[in-house]
Amino acid sequence: MIRTHEAGALRAEHAGATVVLAGWVARRRDHGGVVFLDLREASGVAQVVVREDDLAHDLRAEYCIKVTGTVRVRPEGNENPEIPTGSIEVAADEIEVLSESAPLPFQLDSAADVAEETRLRYRYLDIRRQEMAENLRLRSKATYVAHDVMRDLGFVYVETPYMTRSTPEGARDFLVPVRLQPGHWYALPQSPQLFKQLLMVGGMERYYQLTRCFRDEDLRADRQPEFTQIDLEMSFVDEEDIFAVGETLFTRLLREVRGVELPERFPRMRFAEAMDRFGSDKPDLRFGQELVEVTEYFADTSFRVFKAPYVGAVVMPGGGSQTRKELDAWQEWARSRGAKGLAYVLVQEDGTLGGPVAKNLSDTEREGLAAKVGAVPGDAVFFAAGKRYDSQELLGAARLEIGKRCDLIDTSRWEILWITDMPLFEEADEEGAWKPVHHPFTAPAVEDEADFQDHPGTTNSRAFDLVLNGYELVSGSIRIHRAEMQQRVFETIGLSKAEAESKFGFLLEAFKFGPPPHGGLAVGWDRIIMLLAGQPTIREVIAFPKTASGGDPLTGAPTPITGAQRAEAGVDADPEAEAQAKADRK
Repeated sequence: MIRTHEAGALRAEHAGATVVLAGWVARRRDHGGVVFLDLREASGVAQVVVREDDLAHDLRAEYCIKVTGTVRVRPEGNENPEIPTGSIEVAADEIEVLSESAPLPFQLDSAADVAEETRLRYRYLDIRRQEMAENLRLRSKATYVAHDVMRDLGFVYVETPYMTRSTPEGARDFLVPVRLQPGHWYALPQSPQLFKQLLMVGGMERYYQLTRCFRDEDLRADRQPEFTQIDLEMSFVDEEDIFAVGETLFTRLLREVRGVELPERFPRMRFAEAMDRFGSDKPDLRFGQELVEVTEYFADTSFRVFKAPYVGAVVMPGGGSQTRKELDAWQEWARSRGAKGLAYVLVQEDGTLGGPVAKNLSDTEREGLAAKVGAVPGDAVFFAAGKRYDSQELLGAARLEIGKRCDLIDTSRWEILWITDMPLFEEADEEGAWKPVHHPFTAPAVEDEADFQDHPGTTNSRAFDLVLNGYELVSGSIRIHRAEMQQRVFETIGLSKAEAESKFGFLLEAFKFGPPPHGGLAVGWDRIIMLLAGQPTIREVIAFPKTASGGDPLTGAPTPITGAQRAEAGVDADPEAEAQAKADRK
């Protein structure tokens, strides 16, 4: 090492020692013949005092330097309690410039005011900032904890392929051309789902890996085209065994990374209850404002909008003081989510109801409505009416928006729970077709095993999610391992035997050879790190992320390829046409 000590490790007990430090000039301050430098490196920051002009006159921000000097205690009154090295400074005897720095594209101590694309373009500079560096170190620490937990629980680490065949898993695949077989393609895995089930057939019994997954889908704050998850699968288990593993993992993560104690057993909530109360299958329990169903309350209403299969409400505390412009903005917000609008009433200070909806209600409906939904004078009440699930989703989104706008969310709390008894199927279109909510290998609820194909719309599954502070962090299930049941699922979703063989033939063939009962889960690793680090997006906890449009400002990816590359990779090859032409020539 070219240095004798880490800058961030120096303390008062090092006073009098001669040290050699190396790092970057984070800050320079000139004070009449004395120059103070903040020397930054991975361990932290130390103040360097330079009294000779010729030692420091050329130094600028982010120059990489080596300093030889003597540690001394700072004069009384000059201590800096904000940093661990604030009681000492290093009097420089010699400074060597290891490399110079060009003028910075942005100031590292004011990056919050810099456009994100600029930060990503110069990500290597962004990582020098303390906040970003701490995010990556926290991610590393959490990864070590996760590996320790899985090893303690007896799991075997197995890596599965990144280049495989395309299988339908809910999103578009990223495809890779195969040069040696023109016109043929690999797909990057959306998850290791099929391979981990094959490992169970192979008798591994407890598998896990920290794996990369790839999904070509629309992006958002907590989504990337390539992401990381902890993937695990277990044989001869039921839901309770999988819950126990998830609870052990998350209890250790929160305790060892954030010092937060979670309950020994996590609360559980059925999917239907979560939708009824919170309008979401990933409810944020850090605040109230639960949904209230008023379908029966308006059973005899003459108001056409409320003559619907479901009518629900959510209260906005103090929302009655909103301006007409603000209330109109709620309508635009609802339409942006695909709804026609968001009906509302305003509870006046005298308890009467105002707003356009109130004029359409009977006297009896108006008189009892505030008490029914738990509103008080000054509140606004928002309504959604229509199909149960769609209306609840709209109200659930409104609830979250209300929580943010009214500052109702207690950010000091950590609220975790399992969502259980999730539906097995959902409507794929208006013509009565069905598709799996989770994936087609999810087992139906035990009580529905015999006849789920006769009532797909009311069949529950053995799937579950783990939710923390309103984020879905884990998705898992007990899998189907019996061929007869698997075929009935395929038939329910309109997948013929030939299609099933084409899409999943290698798995179905493996299932002919005594597959064990098994189940597992996947942990959204980027999301849990985002929450542990207290960051608003997963981009802040990924070293080199993509933008919301899927681009990489640092490298310029994705880029076009040349005609030579296209030809060499066989991108435009048509194997079937070539085979037919060959046959015709014969």
